[in-house]
Amino acid sequence: MNPVSATHSAPITDLDSWLAALLRPTALVELASLGVCILLAWTLVWLLRRAVGLPDEKSILFGRRIVDGVMFPLLLLALGLLDEVLLQQWIPLALFKIAMPVLVSLAVIRTGVKVLQVAFHNAPVVRLLERTISWVAWLAMVLWVSGLLPVLLDELDQFKWKVGGSMLSARNLVEGALTAGAVLIFTLWISAAIEGRLLKSATGSALSLRKAISNATRALLMFVGLLVALSSVGIDLTALSVLGGAVGVGIGFGLQKLAANYVSGFVILAERSIRIGDFVKVDNFEGRVTDINARYTVISAPNGRESIVPNEMLLIQRVENLSLNNSRISQSTSVTVGFHSSAEVVMAAMQEAALQEPRVLRDPAPAATLAEFAPEGLEFHLGYWINDPENGQGNLRSAINLRILQALRAQQIGIRLQSAQPPLPGDVVSPN
Repeated sequence: MNPVSATHSAPITDLDSWLAALLRPTALVELASLGVCILLAWTLVWLLRRAVGLPDEKSILFGRRIVDGVMFPLLLLALGLLDEVLLQQWIPLALFKIAMPVLVSLAVIRTGVKVLQVAFHNAPVVRLLERTISWVAWLAMVLWVSGLLPVLLDELDQFKWKVGGSMLSARNLVEGALTAGAVLIFTLWISAAIEGRLLKSATGSALSLRKAISNATRALLMFVGLLVALSSVGIDLTALSVLGGAVGVGIGFGLQKLAANYVSGFVILAERSIRIGDFVKVDNFEGRVTDINARYTVISAPNGRESIVPNEMLLIQRVENLSLNNSRISQSTSVTVGFHSSAEVVMAAMQEAALQEPRVLRDPAPAATLAEFAPEGLEFHLGYWINDPENGQGNLRSAINLRILQALRAQQIGIRLQSAQPPLPGDVVSPN
């Protein structure tokens, strides 16, 4: 009888025989074959990245680097399975009994972590979920390799209790939790892919509408995934009708504001009264709408500050949308000079100061007027128009005021303070 075939036919059942198998020369063949699989997977991912172009960091399949996305561990796992099937026809396998559980754990961890990073961005809970997935995957790998996994599952199957008309066990709960996690990760992956496809190259009203469709799709997929996970555990879904009634009562009494914010978010996205990119003023805060979520809207001011506004506030309060119809807005500034100053020179200096700023519109042109004869002197107003309020308004007014100040000083015209002062010699006193 061929000794190789005899050895191949006898399974490795204990630790001593498994360690002895690792010391055989065939283990080097397995190691070399596994190295070829790693190199081939790396090359294939590199070629795919080149073919599809350099993807961004939100790509689940490719990620920021070759080994960052999901494609590399999945390809490596597929190549490892194919390699294992081919090698076991010729030599007894020992190294692959560890390699395959490790590759499965790597694929599970990388998939879960990358999907959570893309779905929830920089949420604090992501780090906790990443660590949980890593610990569960590596623990399952150790139990798999050591042969304790079937024993542990049999022991968990002994703890049973009756829930309604169903018999549940600790094993059912563990398997159900793992199934629920896998289903939710899969639904998040699909929703992230749909969101990326919908929001790609979308602007203005189309962006808001696609954002609404994306949020609704994610909520629907997660709800369906949760139902599938619960049914896989063995829970009768008809019993959820009572729970649904209790949740409805809770929303009606205790979660009115939260529910109102979610409903308001969908109304805003559907009606497109406020869109991503609009420049708005809400509760004395001005800025550009950068994101519209289901519960709140993010408004970024030109100075870098951000305001998180509940969606209900955008419906029940007065909101100034400077981008809805016409982005042109008017600004004004004023200055008071002595009564002896030349009105024509002051108005010409003010108009010239406004025209020197590129942001000031030429049509309608800036206009300077003598507003009134104040006790402190002659008060002049300058009015002008701009069409880019998102670039700031106070900074432009400050620049124009500086130019007016320089022009008046060049003409030796003094600016009077807003307080009563006796007239200077030569000032013309108002008839009043």
